[in-house]
Amino acid sequence: MSSFGQNYRVHTYGESHCKSVGCIVDGVPPGLKLTEEDIQVQLSRRRPGQSDITTARSEFDTVHLQSGTEHGVTLGTPIGLLVQNKDQRPHDYAETDLYPRPSHADYTYLAKYGLKASSGGGRASARETIGRVAAGAIAEKYLKEAYGIEIVAFVASVGKVALPFAEEEDEVLGKEYMDLVNTVTREQVDKEITRCPHKETSKKMEEAIRAAKAKDDSLGGSLTCVIRNAPAGLGEPAFDKLEAVLAHAMLSIPSTKSFEIGSGLRGTTFPGSIHNDPFIEGVDSRTGEQTLRTSTNWSGGIQGGISNGEDIYFRIGFKPPATIAQAQSTARYDGSDGVLAAKGRHDPCVVPRAVPIVETMAAIVIMDMVLQQNARKATASLLPPLTHLPPTMVLPGKSTVQAVVNGKDVGEVQSQKVGEE
Repeated sequence: MSSFGQNYRVHTYGESHCKSVGCIVDGVPPGLKLTEEDIQVQLSRRRPGQSDITTARSEFDTVHLQSGTEHGVTLGTPIGLLVQNKDQRPHDYAETDLYPRPSHADYTYLAKYGLKASSGGGRASARETIGRVAAGAIAEKYLKEAYGIEIVAFVASVGKVALPFAEEEDEVLGKEYMDLVNTVTREQVDKEITRCPHKETSKKMEEAIRAAKAKDDSLGGSLTCVIRNAPAGLGEPAFDKLEAVLAHAMLSIPSTKSFEIGSGLRGTTFPGSIHNDPFIEGVDSRTGEQTLRTSTNWSGGIQGGISNGEDIYFRIGFKPPATIAQAQSTARYDGSDGVLAAKGRHDPCVVPRAVPIVETMAAIVIMDMVLQQNARKATASLLPPLTHLPPTMVLPGKSTVQAVVNGKDVGEVQSQKVGEE
């Protein structure tokens, strides 16, 4: 379907070469200061034509707020967002009348619907992600103002060129890579044309992309994304674990092929004695209160499907763009052999432009989870206080504990201290 989320619900519309693309966002809290400029920042980071290693399609992707705000403030009602397509060239796609493009969605859309958009990728085009980015930009603004949450993604690999994930074989992940995860900013990411904040690696990535482009070919790669200052307690047991919903969100982005949380597949090669994250006494960076932290974070900030207050970080793999100008032997729709050299304007590598898409999809997930958790806490706060819970049900040494998670003084449950009675 074209909708995502339960409490923060996003419905996108539009195809690659239609008149406009956009979305309807439901669940935005009332009272959030919001202007088109707040949303435009991420759309401008996503737009095509930013450099000569991206697609030459020229779109400014100017967003127009259609509803849900008045005097620069959200009303709590659905927000409509519209971006007009202006640089359409449907004549570039005449060859797709005869050929299903290899590894593209032409054939599968016909198999599903019995027809397809006559030009471009239709709903499979990355133009569809404009609605996601716009909706996620709103979520980002709320999360930053309400919780201090910041979300940063960066390019981790392009083709066979990759960041130094680990310097030693016995390291789960290396210090240099984890320092980036812990400290990198969007400003640092955007300084590099490839959006890899490691200058030496970025240069090699740029060279690899230019070499592929010169051969009318394409390259895949991967992104790392980190979510900082997310409160503990986000995520639902069983089917809506936080990492499961993040994976759903990320793998719904066009061209994605893989998702890894925390140490990912590399972590599977280590014993539990090395991979476990021991607990230590610490301070909640958001509230300043004493809390439990972990001395390492190979879990990626999620345990049992629920956030633990540490940085949430994950990695997403993207395939090489399917549409390339290099001649490829492939069958026509009628089954006869042919050679396709696709036309149109396409990224030789989508990974640099995917950075804001990943960030905003992550924001949509966290926003949805925050609204769900806050609804639970507010509902629990209306019940009479409990006064005789056994010590095994509460944090030791606490005379009061919140019904669900640390938050803003809602849902407190009175509890006996360990050793009392």
